[in-house]
Amino acid sequence: MSGPKPLANILEITPYKGGQKLDHGWKLSSNENPLGCSPAAREALSKAAEHLEMYPDGACFALREAIGKKYGVDPDRIVCGAGSDEIFQLLGRAYLKPGDEIIQSQHGFLVYRLVAQQSGAKCISAPETELTASVDAILDRVTDKTRIVFLANPNNPTGSYIPFDEVRRLHKGLRDDILLVLDGAYAEYVRQNDYSAGMDMAGEEPNVLVTRTFSKIHGLAGLRVGWAYGPESVIDALHRVRGPFNVTSVGQAAAIAALADDSFVTKSADHNNDELDRLKPALEKMGYKVYPSVANFLLIQFEDRDGKRAEDADAFLRARGIVIRDMKAYGLPDCMRLSIGTREANDDVLAAFEAFAKAD
Repeated sequence: MSGPKPLANILEITPYKGGQKLDHGWKLSSNENPLGCSPAAREALSKAAEHLEMYPDGACFALREAIGKKYGVDPDRIVCGAGSDEIFQLLGRAYLKPGDEIIQSQHGFLVYRLVAQQSGAKCISAPETELTASVDAILDRVTDKTRIVFLANPNNPTGSYIPFDEVRRLHKGLRDDILLVLDGAYAEYVRQNDYSAGMDMAGEEPNVLVTRTFSKIHGLAGLRVGWAYGPESVIDALHRVRGPFNVTSVGQAAAIAALADDSFVTKSADHNNDELDRLKPALEKMGYKVYPSVANFLLIQFEDRDGKRAEDADAFLRARGIVIRDMKAYGLPDCMRLSIGTREANDDVLAAFEAFAKAD
C-alpha cells in the first residue's frame, strides 16, 4: 500500500537546515547572541514557567502593548509569531497561490523561497551588485504575477544593506497590490546614519510590512518569538491564518522583559561592533576576502585551489572545534559565514584562520 501522497510542490522543497554544532568547541554558525540573553528575560521566563498548565494569551496582548510602547506604534497593527519565520509562513498562506511570484535579492534568506514553494508560487531572484540588493534589478523583475517582494535589510548571509532612500525608491516603483516585506532581523545592530528598519513606512503605506525578531540581539532564539507591524488589513489577514496559541507564555514573558532591558541590547551591539572592527581587518591581513557587514556575522571568501577552498577550511576549523556556516545553499560555494562570538571564541577563530592560511 502506497499511503497518502503530499502535494507535488511539497516534494520539491529542500528543507531548511540550521547551523550545525559540535559536541565541543565554538558554534558560530547561526548568528546567535554570544552574550546570551537579558538576565531580566531569564528571570521572567522562570516565573512564567510556574504556570505551564495554562494556555498562553493567544492575542499576545501584553507583548504587543510592550512593542507598541517601545516603538511608538499602534499595538493593534502588530501580530506576533513563533519567530519572524512564522510570519513569513503566514504571509504565504494569506497572499500566495499557485502561479504567483515573489521576488527576493539574489542571495536572500532561504526561508522566502520555501514560503513560495509551499504555496505553489515561484521565487524570482534579482541579481545583486557586489552582494548588495539592487533596487533596479528587483523592479525589472516585477510582473503581473508578483505578489510579495521580500527585502532582508540588513541581508543574511551577505551582511550588506541598502540606505533607506533606496528602500523608498523600491516601494515607489511597486504596484499598490504588491506587498513589500522589510525583514529587520538584524536591525538593532546597524549604526549607519542612512539606515532605517522602515517602521515609519509601514505605518504610512498600505502595502509595507516590517518583520522583527527576538532571536538575534535579544538572544531568545530558543523561545521563537517574532513580530510584524504594518497596515491593519495585512495584520488582520495574518491573524486569520495564524494558530490560536502560536507564541508560548514563557516566550511572551521573556520577550517583554528583554524589550525593556536597553542596557543588554546596547552591550550586545557594542560587543558586536567592536568585534567586527577587530576581526575583519585581522582576517584580511591574513589574505582572506571579507565582505563588509553591518550585522552580527562576516561573509568570508576562500581561494579556488586545492587545499584552500571553503570546504577545506570547514574541515580544518571543525578539527579545531570551530563550526561556521557553509554557503552552498545560498549560491556562494566559495564562501562561509562566521557568526561573531565571544572575545575568547573570536581569538580561537583568528588563530585557526591564521593556521589554515599558513597550512600547506
